[in-house]
Amino acid sequence: MLNRTILMGRLTRDPELRRTQNDTPIVSFTLAVNRPKYKDADPVVDFIDIVAWRKTAEFVSQYFQKGQLVAVEGRLQVRAYEDKEGKKRKAVEVVADQVHFAERRKNDSGDNVMPSDFVPDFGEEDDGDLPF
Repeated sequence: MLNRTILMGRLTRDPELRRTQNDTPIVSFTLAVNRPKYKDADPVVDFIDIVAWRKTAEFVSQYFQKGQLVAVEGRLQVRAYEDKEGKKRKAVEVVADQVHFAERRKNDSGDNVMPSDFVPDFGEEDDGDLPF
């Protein structure tokens, strides 16, 4: 079985970092993703809810902001819940494993820059053979 989602779009608002009762960081945001445009059809945009946990949540809340183009990798999740009136509802969201910069951030003067304190964490290095 495979459940993998890769999206690229713009944040519709600044990510909001929260913490669970166990102090686990969680961030949620919405990504505006353009559908392919066909001939003379009007552009269509999907608004996809994204949630990220732990280090990914902290990373997103620190470096990303409304309007920024980002790429998200994760899995699709459907949750069932009851609303305040007791009606059964479903929520569809992407649980992000990784969130990537898809464009350079602009500073106050409009220049494209990366955050000065940004140090990417790519995990452990793989000393295995290269596939080419």
